[in-house]
This record gives sequence, structure tokens and C-alpha cells, in this order.
Amino acid sequence: MSDSTLKDDERWRAELTPEQYRICRQKGTERAFTGEYWDCKKAGTYVCRCCGEPLFASTTKYDSGSGWPSFYQPVDPAVVAESRDLSHGMVRTEILCSKCGAHLGHVFPDGPEPTGLRYCVNSASLRLEEGG
Repeated sequence: MSDSTLKDDERWRAELTPEQYRICRQKGTERAFTGEYWDCKKAGTYVCRCCGEPLFASTTKYDSGSGWPSFYQPVDPAVVAESRDLSHGMVRTEILCSKCGAHLGHVFPDGPEPTGLRYCVNSASLRLEEGG
């Protein structure tokens, strides 16, 4: 997570909106059905809001009914790091940008084929680069 060592907390606060900072740097969550991309159908690549690392292709996005953007796989397994999350009285697998450590959301084993995974991501953690 090299990029996170180059920016201190003050710089992250200056570069992100308060909501983006709360979600990306403090492991927050946006309310379901409120994020910019939960129902977006545009083609492109979803990149990390903090560092621009390509994370998910729009071709792997699907409507999970959860109210958050959901993908069945990242563009490359190496771009998403996983961490055990015991918050809120649950056991979940948190997903983070492996380049800068930004909190993205969680991954669950209830997604569609071919992976059976649901990467449930906060819109505030993403930026869509349209095209492709």
C-alpha cells in the first residue's frame, strides 16, 4: 500500500469530500440506494477514488439488489486486498485498494457465476472512467 505512505491524513482530507474521506479513509459505509453508481449502466472502468488504480470493469457489474454497486470480480485479483472485519457484530471480509489502502466495501460468497462472489462497493470509493 505504497500510495498511502505518501499522503498524510491532512492531505487525504484536502483531496476528498467529507463523505469520501469518511468512507475511504475511516471505513465508513454509504446508505443503500444513495450512491452515485449503485444503478449506473455506463460502460467503463471503475477506479479507486483515492489513487486511480483500475479496480472493476463495468462488464462485471450486476444488480445484486443490495443498493450498492456490485461486481463479480476485480480487473485483477492483485488490485483488491482483503481483511477480516469484525465490526457491527458481524464477521465479514473487507475489501481495500491494494495500492493505497482505501476502504472499498466487502466481498460476499453469494454472487453470480463465474466466481460466485459479490464485491459490494461504496460508490464514494469509486470513480468511473467511461468508455470501452
